[in-house]
Amino acid sequence: MDENRKQLSRQYEKIKLTVSITEGIISFILLVLFLWLGYSKKLELFAFSYTSNPYLALVIFGLVIGAVSSILSFPVDYFFGFRLEHTYELSNQTFAGWLTEKFKGALVGAVIGAPIAFLFYWLISSYELWWLYLACIVWGYSILLAQIAPVVIFPLFYKFTALESEGLKEKLLLLCNKAGFKVSGIYKFNMSKNTKKANAAFTGIGKTKRIILGDTLLETFSEEEIETVFAHELGHYKKGHMKKNILFSLIGTFAGLFIMSKVYLWLLPYFGFTYPYEIGALPLLALIAAVSSLITSPISAAISRKFEFEADWFALETTGDLNSLKSTMEKLADQNLANDEPHKLVEFWFHSHPSIKRRIKAAEEFFNTKQVTA
Repeated sequence: MDENRKQLSRQYEKIKLTVSITEGIISFILLVLFLWLGYSKKLELFAFSYTSNPYLALVIFGLVIGAVSSILSFPVDYFFGFRLEHTYELSNQTFAGWLTEKFKGALVGAVIGAPIAFLFYWLISSYELWWLYLACIVWGYSILLAQIAPVVIFPLFYKFTALESEGLKEKLLLLCNKAGFKVSGIYKFNMSKNTKKANAAFTGIGKTKRIILGDTLLETFSEEEIETVFAHELGHYKKGHMKKNILFSLIGTFAGLFIMSKVYLWLLPYFGFTYPYEIGALPLLALIAAVSSLITSPISAAISRKFEFEADWFALETTGDLNSLKSTMEKLADQNLANDEPHKLVEFWFHSHPSIKRRIKAAEEFFNTKQVTA
């Protein structure tokens, strides 16, 4: 990137980070006040004034909180989710398109989340070890979603088509063979309908595993650079990152819910509640989860960054093309307006990917040390 572009990337990151942190702090304070001042209990009583069924009351409670949250957060989403992306010339969305995507996202989230919410309430109302049973269900549900997402959920938001270039397809299939990767398909998706940014991803489990490439990537990167991106995604598979993430998720889900259940029971009396299944007390779990996420995010981010380095190194071993990897990283930073050298604390706490400069430096060191050849 030239200096002007670098300056823009720093401004963009600073705004996004400042808004994210500020929004998180304000949301936390509002949630504490909502519980501490008794409004959560009043909302529970309001819900039960319309029904004696606790599950219907839970629905009313959730709908009111969801509606109020959406109204309060809409200006922030609009100015820093829609307008900001247009200001920095990163978005292709119309306002109507943006609203449609938000509505679809909320609807899909509700359909996915509703069964878990009802199961959770039944478990917390019926069992002392609700956290253990919930952990089993959540973990199994997440595995199921990972399997069906590429064929059921993602197509609701993007159009997926088979890769058109036969020459490029042959090269990518050759890389798959070298890596011992049986793929159900190599797909292009219309990322450009929303953004000018470029990306690719490894998705699915078992028979649904596939590598998807954004059309913005295919249209602006050379075949050698696309091969590098593809080899990087293959690296995640070859290095077992999906399996490791499933294991970490298993440990994190059980340990996290166990700790949350103990903290939840300890805090209940301080907010005027007696039983864990009181609907008005449930936002307290969201509060505990937010704090837990803040504390553990550096750990998950560090693991993710380690996996990214390993995938880069696999791409080098597979293609033997250091120059293409470097140009790919630089292009991605420029096209996505990514700060190539963020503050170390920001990267440590928030970034799931290493900075571009660190990735290029690590790639050069690996290439020279291992004497990688094509």
